[in-house]
Amino acid sequence: MSGTYVSLHYHVVFSTKNREPLIGAEWLPRLHEYLGGTVHGLGGFCQGVGGINDHVHLLIGLKPTHCLSDFMRELKKASSIWVHQEVGLNHFAWQEGYSAFSVSATSREAVKEYIAQQPEHHRVKSFREELVQMLVKAGVAFKPEYLD
Repeated sequence: MSGTYVSLHYHVVFSTKNREPLIGAEWLPRLHEYLGGTVHGLGGFCQGVGGINDHVHLLIGLKPTHCLSDFMRELKKASSIWVHQEVGLNHFAWQEGYSAFSVSATSREAVKEYIAQQPEHHRVKSFREELVQMLVKAGVAFKPEYLD
């Protein structure tokens, strides 16, 4: 084969530190736009951003040269700095970890729709309930004490 062809797409989810509802409705769209631009700036492909006041979801495509953990560290660092500088919320921080789920090409549209519907989704389900459901569905072993 003369070329390298990959389809590396991830649904990533991460929360504000201590799940505090710090993301204000008035600047949430700007944060989502910034996250998408930062994904692009880091060499990835942003296909969807959503979330509510205490967490975000992104659908991203990465190159085979990307290391997911390095990518996430830089994304979270840059966006924290942006919140400090642009919003003036100096105590804002993201949680230490994140969740990432691989997404097949045939499932990308459904994941994009799921991400776009976050406000409606969280009228009936907490972030913790959502995360547990995602982890169980993906077959990811987890310790409940690390979800809070």
